[in-house]
Amino acid sequence: MSLAPALKLQGLSKRFGTVQAAQDISLSVEAGETVALLGPSGCGKSTVLRGVAGLERLDAGRVEVGGREVTTLPPEARHVGLVFQDYALFPHLSVLDNVAYGPRMRGTPRPQAWAQAREALALVELLDLQRRQPAQLSGGQQQRVALARALATGSPLLLLDEPLSNLDEQRRTELRAELRRLFARVGAGVLLVTHDQREALALAGRVVVMRAGRLVQQGPAADVFARPATAWVAAFLGHANVLARPDGAALWIPETAVTLGTGEPCPLTVRQTTGSGETVTAQHPLGPLTLHLSAREVPLIEAGRLRLTVNPAQVMTLPDDRGTGDQGPGNPAPGEPAAEQL
Repeated sequence: MSLAPALKLQGLSKRFGTVQAAQDISLSVEAGETVALLGPSGCGKSTVLRGVAGLERLDAGRVEVGGREVTTLPPEARHVGLVFQDYALFPHLSVLDNVAYGPRMRGTPRPQAWAQAREALALVELLDLQRRQPAQLSGGQQQRVALARALATGSPLLLLDEPLSNLDEQRRTELRAELRRLFARVGAGVLLVTHDQREALALAGRVVVMRAGRLVQQGPAADVFARPATAWVAAFLGHANVLARPDGAALWIPETAVTLGTGEPCPLTVRQTTGSGETVTAQHPLGPLTLHLSAREVPLIEAGRLRLTVNPAQVMTLPDDRGTGDQGPGNPAPGEPAAEQL
């Protein structure tokens, strides 16, 4: 007998004044699956998460957690584990009591709540710090305590809102690997809200891309990154060579389609030294191509020109939905609520 989805969300909509923060959002998260809700700041992804958690009253929609409808239930009755980007640890409580807080709020006797808390702390490898206060922990340790608190409830669904945004890049990279291993062990469904493409690709098996309150593409993470559905999605995911065509479509030329050192020489209009080589803009008949050259490839540049060929079989024609009146990647629309509200 198959398990019910950790989350089944149908038709979630939420408006703040004149701004439609989320419009007809439907998605699911299976038990044991990690799904990243990915989009620029202000696109509405935190509104979706808060709606699932019961922290925002929905205008429309249905929310099921572990096969149980929770649409009208208060947050404490929804049986979800929630990790905020600021961790929201209680400064006056020990690590153990912070983690035991969720089970205690659900009526679990103190000895059993402590036992559940210790199991969760062992999962995140912090059991030896159970007597410390949050102020005595590093940022990464606080993040893992917050995650343990969510795990201690035994919830079928974990909701994470930009969980690594307060850490430096080195610690973020380390924790991505740790979180992926942890998610694989706990068996709960995970809905991760992030604006960071690398984080989504590293942590999630499936990615849902959101723009201006709507879902615009979803699928296996590798497929979404390899085959963006539109020009806006390609640009948001960090693909550089998305070229407009006169007919209103766009050409996407992945760097894997470009072979250096063969073909007609293309003049370079931009050369910028990077830590690993150079970033250049080559004037190709298809349009200006931005390319990242390794230190070994830089000598291929001769007299300000670079020979290259483009494999037409790898060039994709995409609908060009950029500049359609809503926010572009990373730019909230005028008058839209701040990112922390959405």
